[in-house]
Amino acid sequence: MKETVVDKKAKPEKSLITILKKHSGRDNSGKISVRHQGGRQKRYYRIIDFKRDKKDIKAKVLRIEKDPNRNAFIALVEYEDKEKRYILWPKDLKVGDEIIASEKAEIAPGNALPLKNIPIGILVHNIELYPQSGGQIVRGAGTAAMVVAKEDKYVHLKLPSGEVRKFLGDCWATIGQLGNEEHKDKIIGKAGRKRLMGIRPTVRGTAQNPRSHPHGGGEGRTGEGMHPKTPWGKPARGKKTRKKNKWSDKLIVKRRK
Repeated sequence: MKETVVDKKAKPEKSLITILKKHSGRDNSGKISVRHQGGRQKRYYRIIDFKRDKKDIKAKVLRIEKDPNRNAFIALVEYEDKEKRYILWPKDLKVGDEIIASEKAEIAPGNALPLKNIPIGILVHNIELYPQSGGQIVRGAGTAAMVVAKEDKYVHLKLPSGEVRKFLGDCWATIGQLGNEEHKDKIIGKAGRKRLMGIRPTVRGTAQNPRSHPHGGGEGRTGEGMHPKTPWGKPARGKKTRKKNKWSDKLIVKRRK
């Protein structure tokens, strides 16, 4: 009987891990450029095969593991030439199953193909933005994009946000929806767990002084009715942040909701 059990206590494959440095939200000058980061448990980075560039060689799924660096689970696979790699784990891929990256691969979870060879209505993940760039989008737990149309050299995909976007047919993607979709329903439970994740406390703007935040200061609770602002005085909600006349506008068929 093939298993789909995630081995959460499995030690990672030694050849596929590297030291993950802590940056705590600091840039190359040592100043905090992303706030509320720091602490975090020590952990190794698992090297994931986003490119799937080992073409036309079958690989067998050895086990499914939890990756502390992402919310999706990962699968350890072994190719026929005994090379091992990690891939993102799609739902319905079981231990003992075989996968392949090929232009003529079967439409089955875990197999990678060019978008032009994937039928309409199929769910895909780990999608390349440019040919041979490696999968860059739709990599989070429980996510998938759907092939909705084909037009000339482009394939239209409906992304998890609801946006419909054109991709070149030569871009590769992996079949299936990513697993661990219940991740979004998990309750953190306590502040300490958040600290172990590397997320530091956030202080409300209204609790600060007026020099530190636009919402700060005043006797008692003030600032009600004020438009929400960032600490730097810019609108925090409702303002569109996408660049006008962005080059990729021509590839967007339908905007996200």
